[in-house]
Amino acid sequence: MLVGRILVVGGGTAGWMAAAALAHKFAGTHLAITLVESAEIGTVGVGEATIPHIRHFNATLGIDEADFLAATKGTYKLGIEFVDWGRKGDSYIHPFAAFGEPVDGVPFHHQWLATEGAGAFEDYSLPIQAARRGRFRRPDGDPYNYAYQFDAGLYAKYLRAYAEARGVVRREGKVVDVALDGESGFVRSVTLESGETLEAELFVDCSGFRGLLIEQALNTGYEQWTHWLPCDRAIAIPCANKGPLAPLTRAAAKPSGWCWRIPLQHRTGNGHVYSSGFIDDDAALEVLLAQLPAEPLADPNRLRFVTGKRKRQWVGNTVAIGLSSGFLEPLESTSIHLIQVAIGKLLDLFPTGDWDPLDAAEFNRAMALEYERVRDFLILHYHATQRDDSEFWRHCRNMSLPDSLEYKLQLFRERGVVVQYREGTFLEPSWLAVYLGQHVVPRHPDPRAGGEGVAAALAAMRADIAAVAEAMPRHEAALGMVA
Repeated sequence: MLVGRILVVGGGTAGWMAAAALAHKFAGTHLAITLVESAEIGTVGVGEATIPHIRHFNATLGIDEADFLAATKGTYKLGIEFVDWGRKGDSYIHPFAAFGEPVDGVPFHHQWLATEGAGAFEDYSLPIQAARRGRFRRPDGDPYNYAYQFDAGLYAKYLRAYAEARGVVRREGKVVDVALDGESGFVRSVTLESGETLEAELFVDCSGFRGLLIEQALNTGYEQWTHWLPCDRAIAIPCANKGPLAPLTRAAAKPSGWCWRIPLQHRTGNGHVYSSGFIDDDAALEVLLAQLPAEPLADPNRLRFVTGKRKRQWVGNTVAIGLSSGFLEPLESTSIHLIQVAIGKLLDLFPTGDWDPLDAAEFNRAMALEYERVRDFLILHYHATQRDDSEFWRHCRNMSLPDSLEYKLQLFRERGVVVQYREGTFLEPSWLAVYLGQHVVPRHPDPRAGGEGVAAALAAMRADIAAVAEAMPRHEAALGMVA
């Protein structure tokens, strides 16, 4: 069964990212790509923050950054600010860059821990210092990266235009039935509410939490992680902009979860992610409304979810991408990244028509690891806390951990070593930002640290970073919003 027809079921960010990438990859070939979606079925559409990998996705498609930012009302993002996570009153930023530089062959964080009067750890991060000042400049030889904050609905619209211009056909309609092949168990076709039947050889399930193909038709099964990530609901409300546009996303811990704030050019995105086991929906809404910086622009959008992943994300001739494949809450802005990773894996392992089961096995292995690595990083934020002011935070402090995270955390607490996963999204600087930002300090740091001249080297490093950050243009100027 040669792959000549691809059907993407569902639109939104996942569907149109997949369609756009497939159209770009197979331009000029025999492949016919169709996307079916229903205007009656809303998309989640609150994912507005990303990590730097999105820049590679856009660049691969040949998307111009300025055009993209204008179309999606986007802003730049240098990191995520975490407020009140380790202790109430705390604020630290997870940047897209390393901290400082090694001195005398000793890792920077060990030198910083051993040096009296070395200032704050964040003093040694250029993107953090720029973000604190509301400034931005694209890296020009500087060792840092950046991402975007944008309107997810506008991004889907932008990619739809891109995909349709390259031959993708959009079909309006609600899928009411899925037909399976009696011999192979593969999906053969879907039937729309109108009675029309759409056939394909490869199906990409972007139907959201429902998992229309991967779960409802193929009964893949779901691996829940709610015992480690207890938040299961969210409320989103956009509001008017107030004050300068910060080039970062904000995540403020609350008694039963946390609230996000994401500045866009035309509005600010706000939301409250919480655990229904520790707060009811009405009280959760009050928490969100109390921290809005300006008047709301829409009614609350309420979401329910179960953290975890499908046991298999590629089954037969069906690949789940986006919310249909699983969901890890938006604390580190990884939802769109996981869509991107899945698309990349699919393109790398694109079926040739003989449907070698090794392709699906490798896809499932790689995606399971991606989800587990992100899961561990998210759990760290909740568990590594000294807060005991609510039942929710006491639960997080005392919960058991996955073995992979337990080992990683204990080694850092003992020796200050960041265990490197062979595969995964977040590298050493990300883990250091959370460890030290939430007061996880090694008992026995590198004994070579703190030698003669180290304090002077760190002071010079700190002063140079501050001067460079201060010289950057304002974020609004970098966006072209002011002269």
